[in-house]
Order: sequence, then C-alpha cells, then structure tokens
Amino acid sequence: MHFFNYSSSTWKVELVKDKDLEMGSKVETNGGGSLVAAKVAAVANPLAEKPDEIASNISYHSQYSPHFSPFKFELEQAYYATAESVRDRLIQQWNETYLHFHKVDPKQTYYLSMEFLQGRALTNAIGNLNIQDAYADALRKFGLELEEITEQEKDAALGNGGLGRLASCFLDSMATLNLPAWGYGLRYRYGLFKQIIAKEGQEEVAEDWLEKFSPWEIVRHDILYPVKFFGQVEVNPDGSRKWVGGEVVQALAYDVPIPGYKTKNTISLRLWEAKAHADDFDLFLFNDGQLESASVLHSRAQQICSVLYPGDATEGGKLLRLKQQYFLCSASLQDIISRFKERRQGPWNWSEFPTKVAVQLNDTHPTLSIPELMRLLMDDEGLGWDEAWEVTTKTIAYTNHTVLPEALEKWSQPVMWKLLPRHMEIIQEIDKRFATLISKTRLDLESELSTMRILDNNPQKPVVRMANLCVVSAHTVNGVAQLHSDILKSELFANYVSIWPTKFQNKTNGITPRRWISFCSPELSRIITKWLKTDQWVTNLDLLTGLRQFADNEELQAEWLAAKMANKQRLAQYVLQVTGESIDPDSLFDIQVKRIHEYKRQLLNILGVIYRYKKLKEMSPEERKSTTPRTVMFGGKAFATYTNAKRIVKLVDDVGAVVNIDPEVNSYLKVVFVPNYNVSVAEVLIPGSELSQHISTAGMEASGTSNMKFALNGCLIIGTLDGANVEIREEIGEENFFLFGATAEDVPRLRKEREDGLFKPDPRFEEAKKFIRSGVFGSYDYNPLLESLEGNSGYGRGDYFLVGYDFASYMDAQEKVDEAYRDKKRWLKMSILSTAGSGKFSSDRTIAQYAKEIWNIEECRVP
Repeated sequence: MHFFNYSSSTWKVELVKDKDLEMGSKVETNGGGSLVAAKVAAVANPLAEKPDEIASNISYHSQYSPHFSPFKFELEQAYYATAESVRDRLIQQWNETYLHFHKVDPKQTYYLSMEFLQGRALTNAIGNLNIQDAYADALRKFGLELEEITEQEKDAALGNGGLGRLASCFLDSMATLNLPAWGYGLRYRYGLFKQIIAKEGQEEVAEDWLEKFSPWEIVRHDILYPVKFFGQVEVNPDGSRKWVGGEVVQALAYDVPIPGYKTKNTISLRLWEAKAHADDFDLFLFNDGQLESASVLHSRAQQICSVLYPGDATEGGKLLRLKQQYFLCSASLQDIISRFKERRQGPWNWSEFPTKVAVQLNDTHPTLSIPELMRLLMDDEGLGWDEAWEVTTKTIAYTNHTVLPEALEKWSQPVMWKLLPRHMEIIQEIDKRFATLISKTRLDLESELSTMRILDNNPQKPVVRMANLCVVSAHTVNGVAQLHSDILKSELFANYVSIWPTKFQNKTNGITPRRWISFCSPELSRIITKWLKTDQWVTNLDLLTGLRQFADNEELQAEWLAAKMANKQRLAQYVLQVTGESIDPDSLFDIQVKRIHEYKRQLLNILGVIYRYKKLKEMSPEERKSTTPRTVMFGGKAFATYTNAKRIVKLVDDVGAVVNIDPEVNSYLKVVFVPNYNVSVAEVLIPGSELSQHISTAGMEASGTSNMKFALNGCLIIGTLDGANVEIREEIGEENFFLFGATAEDVPRLRKEREDGLFKPDPRFEEAKKFIRSGVFGSYDYNPLLESLEGNSGYGRGDYFLVGYDFASYMDAQEKVDEAYRDKKRWLKMSILSTAGSGKFSSDRTIAQYAKEIWNIEECRVP
C-alpha cells in the first residue's frame, strides 16, 4: 500500500508501506519522526467542489496520472497533480463550450498571433473558476500551501512582450464575455530566451518550460494539416494553377484551455507544433551510416517551433522566420476552413464564409494569411479570383502595433519566391490590381503610388511590404491607442485613408483586471470591494470611479497604505531572493519594466539615476537626510543581437554594483536590475510599485499596456504624452500624472534642429555623461553608447530618440515626484485616484468594441 510521507523540513513526500495504516492515508513525519495520519483517499472526481473531494482528486492524479516514479511526491509532483485536477474541470467546461458553439453555429473570431505571453495558468484558472479557497483548503490536507504549489509552475515561454501579453489578456476577455473565439499561435519549445545577468551583462539561455511537459495542453492527434515550402507552380490546361513539389511538414494541434471568469465558457488557444512523417525518415541512409541525412526533414520540422524570433541576419535565419509565419497562417486557415465545411453540406456557399468567420491579424507577422486564404479558395476550392478576393477581404482584419520602420516587416522578394512561389504570384496580382485601381480612380495619388504599393521593386533590394499588403486587403485596420491611431491616419497610412476613410479605427488596448489586480494584489482588491460594497468591478471596471468619493478618507488611506506596504515587502523579498540585494520597503519603489529598446529610453532613466547619485555624493550627511530615498528597479530583455540595448542593461547593472555598496549613499538610493522579466515577475513587481516610468519618445510607443497595469494598482506614472499615457492621464486626472517631454508634434522639428546643430544640452545631461566617462562605474567602454546621444546626425548618432532634449524636463518632473512622495497623504490620494480612473483600460471594454465594431460577433453563453 502506498502512502504519502512528508518531511516538514524538505516537504519531501515518500511512499510508505504499512499494513497498520488505512488505505489512502497520508503519513506526515515531523522532525522527531512521529507519524500523523490523515485520510486522503485517491478517488477520481473531476468536478469536485468541496476541499475533501478536491484533495482526493489530487491524490488520484498523483497515482493514476503519474509522470514521475511512484516513490516521491515532492512540491513539483504536487503541482502537476493539482494542475491536472483543475484541468479536469476545464476539460468538462471546454467540451460543453464547443458543443454549444457547434449547435448554435455562431460567427466565430480567430485571433492569429506569433506571441501569447500567458504567464502561469494555475492561479488564473482557479481564480476564474472561483475555487481558490477550496483548493487552498484541499492542499492543506497534504500539509501544503497553495502559494508554494503555484510557485512550481514555469511561465509558458510563448511570447516576448506587450504584443503577446495583450493577446493573452484578449483571450481572457473573450472567454469572460462568452464570445465564440479561438486563439492561434505556435508552440515554441525554447521560447525567446531566459535572461541571466552576469558580469558581462545580459546572457541568453534557452527557456526550459517544456523540459518536462505542460499539464495545461492537450495534444489533438486527429488535428493534423500538411504545410508546404519551396516547390514550383504548375499551370493546368484550364488555366488554373497548382503549387507542387517542395517539402511538406505536418502541423499538429495542441490545445490550451482558456476559462472565462465566473462563467462556464472555456475557449481554446490552439498552438501548432511542426513534425515530419515516419515516411520522411530514410531508413536506408540511416543504416548506411548517413545518420544526419536520414532525418533532414525531421530536423527542419523541429527547427520551425524551436525559438521565438530566431536571428535573421543570415538567409537561413530569414527563411526560418518566414517559415514560422507561414506555418502559423497555413495551419490555422486550413483548420478554420475545415471547421466551416464540417458544419455544412457541400457544395459550399463560400459567400457565407465571412458571415461565420472573422480573422484578426495581430500585427504583420500573420500577413501571409491573406495570400494563403486566396490560394486555398482558388487552388483547392476552385473559386475564381473575384469571388476569393471578396471572401478574403470581408474575413480578414489587421491590428497595427507600431510606427517603427524596422518593425513594419519587409520581406525580401527573392526569399519569398524561393519559399512561397504561389503566394508571390498572388501578392503580385494583388499589387497589380491595386496599382490599376489608383491609376483609374485616383490620378492625384499616382505620384505616391511607389510608396503605397505592396511590392517595392527597387533593384538593389526588392521587398514585399507586409503592412501595405494588410492595409490593401483587410476590411478594417486599427491602431491600439487614440494617439497611435491618429498618427496612422495622418502620417503612416494617410494616402490609404483618402481611398478608404471608413477602413481605419482605434481600439485602445486594455488589460484583464482578473490577473492584473484581482489575483496579483488580493489585499488591494479586498479593500476596493469593501469600499465599493461589491466585487462586480472585477468584470465592470468602470465601477472603480466609485472610489473617487473616498480618496480623502483617512480610513481608506490607512488601509490602502497597509496593502501597498504588504505588496512592497513581498517585492523586497523577491528582489533579495533573485539578486541578493536588500532593498528598503520604506523607500520610494520606482520601476521601469519593458523590452529594452532605445525608443523606450531606459537610458534616460539610468542617466537620471547617475545624476541623482552624483548629487547625493556631493551632499553633506545632513543634506541627504532631507532627500526622498528611492529604489530604482529595471527589468526587461534586450534582443540578443541588439548591441546598444545590451549596453544599456550592462550600464544599469554596473551603476547598481557601485551605488548599492556605497555606504554614504545606499540608504538613499539603490539600483536593481531584476533578471528574466516575465508575467510572473510582473505579478510581483507591479503591485509593489509606487512610481512607474513610461518615458518613450513621444509618438513612438503605439500604446503600452504595462502603464495600465501600474495605474490600476495605484502606482503613479512619470511619462511622456505617448501611446496610452495620453488617455491614462485624461482618465486619472492631469494632477495625478508626472508629465514631461516633447510632444509627438514637436519631435520632427526637434530632430531637424538637432541635425542643423541648434541643440543646446542641459548642463545636468553633460554632467551625467561625463561622470560615466570618468570610469566611476568600471572599465567597460561606454563611449559607443554615449556617442549615440551625440553629434548632429548620422547612423547611431544624433540622439534620434531625444534623450538629451527631454533630460531637463525629466529631471524637473523627478523633483516633483520627490516632493509629492514626502507628503504621504497627498501621495495616497493620488494613488487611490489612479486606481479609480483606470476603468477604461479593461480588456473587456476593448474586446467588446472589437466584437461589435470589427468582428460582428455576439455572446454565445453556455447555458
């Protein structure tokens, strides 16, 4: 008979045999070795609700869904058994949801994204299912705490930053709003990378989230589609065309359940894995000793889903990225068409397709969905061009996430012809027809046509402009914050707006209030519920405005302060654990976490810190006592080949290494780089923050969503008028936002003045740079980084992101922060008003707008 035996010091649970103990008992030993028996019978109960039943179901999974040898039940095994117990209920709801969708046959949305930054699933699942307390009680029967079990889960490494996190917030809202929807992505084995901060700066190692397995995914062995690369196009006698030859890999589906909040609806994130057939393994070559040649296609298939955004400096890297994008598009569209046909008897009425299917492209990565849908409709289903084009353009919508030229994808035409010859024929035809449209209907735009066309035929570097393909082909194009959408309409896509004025919309981004306050800051959430006298705000975030009337209330302020302090202490513990640095929860916690990029201006932040450090060093001990103590935290990944971004990470770390051991200053200033920033790290950092920096050059950040998370958690923002900052400031009140910097309208003029040698740097800016060059932060050569801020123009020079111009107003705004923080009552009121004004920034609001104004889909609630 097997029983669980816990050692209180290590939480190790051994399997024990003892004929005197009842079957299913757990045996707990304390330090003295005495035995305490508690009954935890192993009974399958997938829909368990009571703690006893849940404990039995966990016990059942530990024994009958085993993934480990049967002789131990440590924290890791307990996590997997717990996750599988929760998954039982999700599968039941999942099946009910898709059976209901099948019966009702509503129009459904398919959200295609190269990234889904899900974070841990266990906390989210039991929170959305409203069973946290029951699971916490059940785990105590094993002598375990829910928190230590949830800590065992590794973040799913399926994304990088805001784009992927937004997609995951959107799925949560789609499920919560009972919308018929799917997410489609790729199952990356090694993710982007795991970040390590070493003496030399950032180092990248492969993520290990799938090293064992994920308990949340279900492989669908019956969902398998062929995806072709290379080959050539054959013209049939009747003029129709067929893509033949090349290499074919298989797309296998893995489904991850996405539960809605307090609803039965549970939708799917379908992730594709690439694999080759057994037939593609050459047994003769293998037995002949040509081991690698025998499994070339297996190896190539495996590469497709190995890494998110593989380096594309080489042609091999470019081909692999393009393969990934096409693999996602082809597998997803084949699946969507298959589902459409399943519900209908052939011959199919394809004009019905857009009334049942909405496809949303999350940025330009899934652009190949456009020619792929055309190809499938024409070559496989026999439609003519006009009919296929009408179906495609009525089905596909496009979200633009950037105005940065390097992020608006342009693919080499020779690479595209090599990998996807049939798609290039289709893109050529779309481009030709668009040019004809302009020449026939808009002679005034003929001079602009070369920049508007999809194909840039520059003989030196012919490319396909993916954003142009999306704009020409999609029925709707949206930006993700009001400022961003205005820039798209007035600048980036202005000529297209004059052709199709109704095609362009704004959908300001949002975040799920479940993960980003309700679950990650339960202390603050309880206070909000208490003062609003309802917990309905979790699904109706506009109710937060009810807090405004209590913003001056001393009792609320005292409770608010206590909740924020609890979160700060938790964050201080985490920082100590991962960096070894001890930080003071009584200091102002100032946090900037996001992808490391020059336009996001982590460099402006650290230059400000360096100036602050220099001034502190120059003060007398008495003068220092009158300053506001600060702990400045950074987090985020620099892309592996982005040299200047990696230099910024190195500088932050070097500054921290000097400041944090300086006995004169380290009571007043600490600098910490938090490694390997991801969703789970954010769930600790954001609730513990008091000031957050959203300081990108105006007009360059499409939206930002971490700014919304910080504001919702009562953190004040220092920022520019960029992205969603503009709307956040409007909603929470100008007086509760620390504003600085040039506006988006100013930026082109300021760059021109800079080029003309008219820039006069603030003395503080020059002082900070000089201090770095003095060698005080070590021997690393920071000249290339500093030189990017200097000179009047030129590649890698000329301060394109206006760090120098904005430095003066940034430092002035930081002084206002210090002053406000010294007045605790004022700061707490601002903090409460920040949360109270965050209602607009719920992803539930965003998704309700997408559903009504772009997708034309309606609620399909499981009864």
